Amino acid sequence: MQTEDETPLRKKSFLLSSVTLLVAERLLLFFFGAGVALLFSVSALSSSLCTDLPNPIPTPLPTIIHHRPPLVPSIPRRPLPVATTAPRPPLSTVSHRRDSRKDHDRRRSTRATFYDDPSLSYTIDRPITNWDSKRREWLRLNPSLATPDRVVMVTGSPPGRCPNPGGDHLLLRFYKNKADYCRLHGYDLFYNTALLHPEMPGCWAKIPLVRAAMVAHPESEWVWWVDQDAAFTDMEFRPPLHRYRAHHFVVPGWPYMVYTARDWVGLNAGVFLLRNSQWGLDFLDAWASMGPQTPHHGKWGRILDAEIRGKLTSFADDQSALVHLLAKEQRRWRDKVHLESAYDLHGYWEPIVGRLEDVAAAYAEMERRDAVLRRRHAEKEAGSYGETRSRYLDAAAGGGGEKGSGKRWPRKRRSFVTHFTGCQPCGGDHNPAYTWQGCVDGMARALNFADDQVLRAYGFGHTNLNDSASIRSLPFGYPASSRGGR
Repeated sequence: MQTEDETPLRKKSFLLSSVTLLVAERLLLFFFGAGVALLFSVSALSSSLCTDLPNPIPTPLPTIIHHRPPLVPSIPRRPLPVATTAPRPPLSTVSHRRDSRKDHDRRRSTRATFYDDPSLSYTIDRPITNWDSKRREWLRLNPSLATPDRVVMVTGSPPGRCPNPGGDHLLLRFYKNKADYCRLHGYDLFYNTALLHPEMPGCWAKIPLVRAAMVAHPESEWVWWVDQDAAFTDMEFRPPLHRYRAHHFVVPGWPYMVYTARDWVGLNAGVFLLRNSQWGLDFLDAWASMGPQTPHHGKWGRILDAEIRGKLTSFADDQSALVHLLAKEQRRWRDKVHLESAYDLHGYWEPIVGRLEDVAAAYAEMERRDAVLRRRHAEKEAGSYGETRSRYLDAAAGGGGEKGSGKRWPRKRRSFVTHFTGCQPCGGDHNPAYTWQGCVDGMARALNFADDQVLRAYGFGHTNLNDSASIRSLPFGYPASSRGGR
């Protein structure tokens, strides 16, 4: 039996043990909650690190410093690439430059030129004045196009199909020949099939076309007209434009036959170079004043019949009108006109096509003797390579002086332009002095001869000039190699 004094003591002991148990329980709950929170925090941190670094490259484990262990493993880094080009400018700089270019282009496009003048016309019946200053101002606003002696070649054919069977194919081959030549020498080519003046057809159609080309190409110093039936048969030669600094009109011809004899064949109007100048525009206007679009065309036909020796047409054609213009108005025009006879700016086709094999053989023989001449080269090198070849040819091709120097041109040099006058490949109404088969064969031979010079850069050539379809592969070292192909 317990006494009254033991009862309070027992109560105190029970109370103390209850408090201790409660404190221990609370501490246990606190540490358990803290542990769970820490676990969730570490898990979330690991998840975020894995998300930010996809597919990390495995690397060796980092070295652990024992006195200061890292909380998170170090992140592997790829080596920075070595810069091989100039660093890019800041985006703001690029944007500024782009905006500046746009502003410059916008200002240039808003500056008035002769194209903004409603009174200026492309047609031959409305003269243009002050062309030199207008063109000079346009070139000032477009300096990237102001290259010296820039040339645009102009040619064309009738709007419809050729009435002569096979005529369209022949015109296609003549066009390819001109396109090849322009590509090799960096000239622009405008091929036209539209009649720009309905009252100036046939041989007169070239004048409104050349006039429009002068206005459309102010960047070109020269407009080069070439008839549809003329072919380039020396694909490496370039006209010596440096010799024409003082001239504005270059046409194949002979001074005595034009200025004194007034002969219809004293020049040929099928190929000519006209400087893009006020003088050139005025010259075209004077030439066109005798054309079929004027009410006096019939009168001019009678005048030219009586004046021009050897004139073959019954009307005022472009060639007889040109002879009359140069002979009658020498004081106005002659100083700026050059009648070219030092090379074949116009070569009469009949004697040329008969000696093409001899010319090809002479060139092949020179190449056999000199490795520099037969060296293979890229097509883009044709111009400079042609200049190298020309120096050899001056000494080796039968004597004579530099091609285009004014001295007699040797017969074993390639004819620059072979003109099939009188053959009429499209219309078929050829000169009775020739046979149609003779014209067709001659055109095929000349075009194949020229095409061989183009195909040479591609490693091929025709087996013979009479067969347009037969092609052979040229061996290395051709023509020194005796093999016919490989």
